Amino acid sequence: MNKVIRNEADYVKTLSMLENLMDRNPADGTSESEELEILILLIQDYESRQYQLVPPSPVEAIKFRMEQQRLTPRGLIPYIGSRSKVSEVLSGKRSLTLSMMRALHSGLGIPANVLIQEQEQDEKLDIDWDRFPIKQMIAWGWITAPSHPGPLRSEDILRPFFEKSRALNLQAILCRSSTHTRSARSMDDYALAAWSVQVLAKASVTPPVVQYKPGTLSLDFLSRVVHLSVSDNGPLMARNYLREYGIQLVVERHLPRTYLDGALLIPHRSCPVIGLTLRYDRIDNFWFTLMHELAHLALHLDRESNFFYDDLDIEAEDDPHEREANQLAGEALIPYNAWVKSPASRLRSPQAAEHLAKQLDIHPAIVAGRMQREFKAYQLLSNLVGHRKVRKFFPEVNWR
Repeated sequence: MNKVIRNEADYVKTLSMLENLMDRNPADGTSESEELEILILLIQDYESRQYQLVPPSPVEAIKFRMEQQRLTPRGLIPYIGSRSKVSEVLSGKRSLTLSMMRALHSGLGIPANVLIQEQEQDEKLDIDWDRFPIKQMIAWGWITAPSHPGPLRSEDILRPFFEKSRALNLQAILCRSSTHTRSARSMDDYALAAWSVQVLAKASVTPPVVQYKPGTLSLDFLSRVVHLSVSDNGPLMARNYLREYGIQLVVERHLPRTYLDGALLIPHRSCPVIGLTLRYDRIDNFWFTLMHELAHLALHLDRESNFFYDDLDIEAEDDPHEREANQLAGEALIPYNAWVKSPASRLRSPQAAEHLAKQLDIHPAIVAGRMQREFKAYQLLSNLVGHRKVRKFFPEVNWR
């Protein structure tokens, strides 16, 4: 049983136990993972009581090891997760998670007692309420314009809106902690936070009757969702089907400077919400984006991120989370073996697209979209991808 560290011998023994556990890299939620967190707290407590010398910060230690091994920030991606996360950690905007600490300790040999220090980040967030896109939010009916004359602070206008969704950790989005973003363009964090609140508020209006059970989303489950695409009202059928399993699907247009196709919001493990913007009003785009966000839920529910934001115009081959989600989504839409055997993988003809779609019992737009990407010919089969045929199912959205 772990005890309070009272002397140097206890300290050395506990450090050894910590490093052995980190080397074993226990899975989250296991008894070993819980023991790892307890050991970290015990060591932090002893060091705060015992030592006057201030060891290097985790970021300083990482930069020192980078210099020693001549690593570029790109070289840290295997340990931290993506270019954006590496940048945020090195700039002090993101705290190290346990999984990052384990990887940095085992992969780069950075001492565990250095990595587990509490990082100096301001817990309180100074929100600049004037930076929210208030005019656009009023125009779309998200918030009500002030009815009385005279000046009114932006905070007073916006607070009722943000109180609609208590599940949203506004600080997490504005500080980019607990978020995973796929975009090469700079997203407006304030617009992103406002959009997230709107999506979660809409999801709360008609909550699902059951809670989501982790492990539900197998490849077979995703394939069953894709088969709904053959119906004329496939998008609505998909929304209703997912609700039966505790997954909310909400459509809401994206705000300027978010470049957003879709997002997975996980305020709680039992009530995930998928938000789609339909910024490209096409059938193929709807199904690929939906499958991509469902793949994040299937694969990454137990990771450190609770919010996944995706600009799918951007390739993300150096991001393991995005690569995994792309692979699972692609396999659910069109299995690899079926694709390579089909004439659609070689011929640029509508007949080939329709033949494979009929064989798989899916909408031809899905195959046409795959052919456009594979052949890098985005005018190819444009009459098959279903232009302007999805937004009509969601009249509750202000599309003007």
